[in-house]
Amino acid sequence: MKLIRHGDFGKELIGVQIGDKNFDLSAFNEDFNEIFFASNGLDRLKQYIEQNRTGLAEIAADSRLGAPIARPSKIVCIGLNYLDHAKETGASIPKEPIIFFKATSALVGPFDEIMIPLGAEKVDWEVELGVVIEKKARYVDQSDAMDYVAGYVLANDVSEREFQLERGGTWDKGKGCDTFAPVGPYLVTKDEIADPANINLWLKVNGETYQNSSTKNLIFSIEALVSYVSKFMTLLPGDLICTGTPAGVGLGLKPPVYLKAGDVVELGADGLGVARQLVVPFSL
Repeated sequence: MKLIRHGDFGKELIGVQIGDKNFDLSAFNEDFNEIFFASNGLDRLKQYIEQNRTGLAEIAADSRLGAPIARPSKIVCIGLNYLDHAKETGASIPKEPIIFFKATSALVGPFDEIMIPLGAEKVDWEVELGVVIEKKARYVDQSDAMDYVAGYVLANDVSEREFQLERGGTWDKGKGCDTFAPVGPYLVTKDEIADPANINLWLKVNGETYQNSSTKNLIFSIEALVSYVSKFMTLLPGDLICTGTPAGVGLGLKPPVYLKAGDVVELGADGLGVARQLVVPFSL
């Protein structure tokens, strides 16, 4: 299934993409949140769609798409998880996964605007594969990790590099600004992705390609990440793990290139759709 959420920000309804059309599922009367995933929601929803397929209402083509998951308990991110990205930033290859967080208030839809924070001058892009957790995960063995995965999403780990790297403390200050977590267009259930370890990802700014790589270049696999993170915190249903970005970020260019108001970021991944975000100046 390709699950979507549609409608005004903060008032999204759920839906599903079948073929190239989106259909409303609001009569199911749930959201794609912790309760949904924890209560066998994917199986229940699949059965509901099969039983009601002919009666589903098509969503207008110009309807806004929100993030395909409701605000999760946490957005866990993995840093420097592609060898080429670590090299381009001059960082050492990590011996263990580097964990940081994005504020859940940063979560927006795949076609929403990216807002430059007040005082920011080094806003950067990062195309990533996101992994959505289906059931509570604590001390999970790597061999069992995929049993805890609901599916995958396309994500842009937008980052302000001065806040992240030059202001002291952890990376989180440069990662959690409003609009810094565009996700979607849909959540693709894991049964629809034949090999998540071989997904091509790409990102363009103003039509120019900057990132073009594959998850086969991950340093730490999806299974390794789910297992590793679960040893330090409980992953709850609906939580999102962003698995890292490949080379081609603005920080790694010589000279560095950063986003400015008016820029257009486009990104995509095999089987996970395409997203587009306009960069806008700060506003309250």
